[in-house]
Amino acid sequence: MTYERARERMVRTQIQSRNVRDPGTLAAMRAVPRHKFVPERYVGQAYNDHPLPIGLGQTISQPFIVAFMTELMKLEPGDRVFELGTGSGYQAAVASMVAGSVYTMEIYKDLADAAKERLESLGFTNVHARHGDGYNGWEEKAPFDAIIVTAAADHIPPPLIKQLRPGGRLIIPLGSPFSVQQLVLVTKDLKGKVSERAIIAVRFVPLLGH
Repeated sequence: MTYERARERMVRTQIQSRNVRDPGTLAAMRAVPRHKFVPERYVGQAYNDHPLPIGLGQTISQPFIVAFMTELMKLEPGDRVFELGTGSGYQAAVASMVAGSVYTMEIYKDLADAAKERLESLGFTNVHARHGDGYNGWEEKAPFDAIIVTAAADHIPPPLIKQLRPGGRLIIPLGSPFSVQQLVLVTKDLKGKVSERAIIAVRFVPLLGH
């Protein structure tokens, strides 16, 4: 099976079947070569319905979760996105095909360097990746239309709330890193009022640093 056909089947059976409907998100999931974002020994499993290890105790999320979180951000062309936890760079690549630009930060230097090189080699010129503790966001590039956290935290980092544009949306897994968490959607209205809503149960690796 070609990778293109594998991606089409992935979108049809894993993503559309679970009611992800946003056309931009579906197009991005069909286009981004997930097999380029996993270690070589897992390439044959790249389009399967589960997360995969990428080293240093980290994972690339299940395709459905990547699509679901991307859709939840309600991205528009031109939007500026911050991602805490680059990992392999896959989520950033998907978001970058829907938004205008993505700024992504990874606490593990080896992963950050590899993701930056990978994204550049694959032509994702609107993704800006760097090594650092994303808990404090990326202040000089704020405010952001959307923020996505790809690791489990026990609270919402205050700097991220501050860097979220009024009208923006923040997605974060909240709860213990050793059990199931809740994926929480945080919104900031045009007057700056913040509200939270739990969406689905998820399981992410723990947020490090800070």
